[in-house]
Amino acid sequence: MVHPVAEANERSPFGDLTAEEFYARHSVSHGSEFITNPRGLKLFTQWWLPLPPATLTGTLALVHGFTGESSWLLQLTGIYFAKAGFAVCAIDHQGHGFSDGLIAHIPDINPVVDDCIAFFDEFRSRFDPSLPSFLYSESLGGAIALLITLRRRASPENVSSGKPWNGLILNGAMCGISAKFKPPWPLEHFLSLAAAIIPTWRVVPTRGSIPEVSFKVEWKRKLALASPRRTVARPRASTAQELLRICRELQGRYEEVEVPFLVVHGGDDVVCDPACTEELYARAASKDKTLKVYPGMWHQLIGEPEENVELVFGDMLEWLTARAKRSAIDGGA
Repeated sequence: MVHPVAEANERSPFGDLTAEEFYARHSVSHGSEFITNPRGLKLFTQWWLPLPPATLTGTLALVHGFTGESSWLLQLTGIYFAKAGFAVCAIDHQGHGFSDGLIAHIPDINPVVDDCIAFFDEFRSRFDPSLPSFLYSESLGGAIALLITLRRRASPENVSSGKPWNGLILNGAMCGISAKFKPPWPLEHFLSLAAAIIPTWRVVPTRGSIPEVSFKVEWKRKLALASPRRTVARPRASTAQELLRICRELQGRYEEVEVPFLVVHGGDDVVCDPACTEELYARAASKDKTLKVYPGMWHQLIGEPEENVELVFGDMLEWLTARAKRSAIDGGA
């Protein structure tokens, strides 16, 4: 099945079509709404469903990365999986996309994890509880998705932690920031001071902007930058400090990961270090784990040439479909 990014252009994820025409072309329906979290922030949520006569094989929650959103390139991946029979949903994290909050500012990841759990659980409750449910994540979203599953493991009887997840896809997951992208020494070591004094100051230099070093195909890089809601500014001090802290926390908890998972990672990723997801694979307690590192590919696998995109997303869809079928045979989650 061809990924819908093949129909995009450097100006729009929908190419020359309107959003409604694009959905109809791919036989999916679309809905959206704003929800208000306990901190009073309005957060944008949306979903894509396969149109009849297709039958649902599972639910899938998408978790976007830092400076990302659910309405641009990630939306095309949502459509891709909805066409394959999944009820797909996504949320814009605070400060991202259409959601409230200071732009690209996440000084504490825990409220973001709370937001995801609350919306994803509500979305899953709209469907037959026997349907298997999965998480798909990109970059920082991978760290958030892992924390979602770890939160449930830590409190299995807590209703706020939701029902179990049947599987997790980690696409270029941020389990470790590459030394090729981190701020140069000694600036990294002054982050705590900067975060304490001026937490929102965009003081942290990186070795290149995220789109420049993430998207191999030039027109896809232009498309990523064409989003009116994407920032290319430097990370804020307390956000950068939190991203580094999240990596350290996860690296200390790999053995706690029990959810079935698939790692897909570009071998030449200079944003999120593939060695860290390889270590996750080696140390995780999960009895169902798969690692695929693609030589020569970059951080954003959707930003690769078409043949690479079809290979990688074909692997993901095969993995998802196999586990959805297995869950149906076993009688649900």
